[in-house]
Amino acid sequence: MTIMIISLLLLVSLVPDVTFTARVGIVDGTEAKPHSRPYMVSLQYDGEHICGGSLITEEFVLTAAHCWEEGDVLTVVVGAHDLSKNEIYNSYEVASYIPHQDYELNPDLNDIMLLKLKKKVRLSNSIGLISLPKDGEDVEADTICSVAGWGDLWSKGPVPDRLMEAETVIVNDAECERRWGSEYVASEMICAYGHGGSCNGDSGGPLVCNNTAVGITAFGDGYLCNSRLYPNAYTKISAYLQWIRFKLENV
Repeated sequence: MTIMIISLLLLVSLVPDVTFTARVGIVDGTEAKPHSRPYMVSLQYDGEHICGGSLITEEFVLTAAHCWEEGDVLTVVVGAHDLSKNEIYNSYEVASYIPHQDYELNPDLNDIMLLKLKKKVRLSNSIGLISLPKDGEDVEADTICSVAGWGDLWSKGPVPDRLMEAETVIVNDAECERRWGSEYVASEMICAYGHGGSCNGDSGGPLVCNNTAVGITAFGDGYLCNSRLYPNAYTKISAYLQWIRFKLENV
């Protein structure tokens, strides 16, 4: 399995076009209260965490298309806080991998995927669903949102066992386009920057604003996690609601 690295931290990056999607972790964050984000899932390959995701129905997970390569067999872990062997959590096999039909890695476009589980998840205090935005509902610039995941604590740093979280602020599209150039497509993306942000292992996890998943962690600076120069980019979920509904009803 090829594992690409997405890094995003706060220093001056040298090459603006070295942007590549990867399995993105939370930098400068704090440990989340256990099971305070019951919708969070860990996507695992061969027993190792590689990406995050969101439980949106009892049998569907929303994540990034770049988290899966054809032929790979992923396991979905739900209800977890600590991914170490000391905690009991639930693992589910994937019945169907449903990346967007127009997904492209370079440039990173339509980076969205649904996973249909082989059996429905039983909801509980530690396993829950997250809401998606309504049609035409876009988050405004300067809104304070949050990200969470089990990714690296800093660029090329250690990986935590426990779920980490951080606040981040939505950046206006004009600034995102100025920073990223043609890599950023405003109709399909959101970008955000804050004291904390995403890093290796957090790809696919949700950007959450007002208890709603508005984005999917997609890409960032190829050198440094949570880069001020190149804010993290997220797939804009509101742009894909029709696609999501169609797949939920027809797969």
